[in-house]
Amino acid sequence: MAEKDLTFWNHLDELRKCIIHIVLAIIAVAMLLFLFKDALFSIVLAPKESSFITYSILNQIATFIGINGLEDFHVDLINTQLANQFLLHVKVTIAASFIITLPYLLYTLFTFISPALYKSEKEYTRIVVICGYTLFLLGALLSYFLIFPLTFRFLGTYQVSPEISNIINLDSYIDTFFMLCTMMGILFEMPIVAWLLAKIGLINSEFLCQFRRHAIVTILIIAAIITPTSDIFTLSIVSLPIYLLYEISIRITKITQPTKKED
Repeated sequence: MAEKDLTFWNHLDELRKCIIHIVLAIIAVAMLLFLFKDALFSIVLAPKESSFITYSILNQIATFIGINGLEDFHVDLINTQLANQFLLHVKVTIAASFIITLPYLLYTLFTFISPALYKSEKEYTRIVVICGYTLFLLGALLSYFLIFPLTFRFLGTYQVSPEISNIINLDSYIDTFFMLCTMMGILFEMPIVAWLLAKIGLINSEFLCQFRRHAIVTILIIAAIITPTSDIFTLSIVSLPIYLLYEISIRITKITQPTKKED
């Protein structure tokens, strides 16, 4: 009851405390990560090396089925601004800190809004938070181990002429790295979005099934944009997880619809 009696300014003060706790947590983890620069950047820069685990596994698969594997490659990264490496260090540290502290961030926000929720709504919110974060991580990991390495290898080694060598700017590498990881993390939220839309009655499984062919074409276009390689194998292994998420979304809406009708 005490929570319901809070005034607008009391709620604003509670929100301010939540934001302060979140910012302090991000800063604290970022300061810790800042001290482990070599370990942090060995992870971020690993996909640019031909010895990266993804390339090794693909070469082993190619050898097993009797085709030529990926050739070794080397791409140099350069920095063109005086303070840029330090600023990128700070940027990468904060981004990594945000990902690590995201569960705490979501938990803190949940504790702020939970007094206004019914018991059933609290259970749904917990499920959404846990599943949403897990799916985001899976999408980011898929990008790190598969999509970004293949994209970087293709674009980083692509030449219009043997006379022109590629030297990639460090900013371009970092921005593409985080852009693809974030994009895939968001794409992997598809089942959560489908569940929410089905819960409020905006979509149903029949609607998703009806537009399945359109979704497949859209997925192939997105995969082609994300990984601009010329081989069907790469396009397939990027498209397949996204299509599976679409099918999972259909199953989730089927489960959600009866619940909605009973309410």
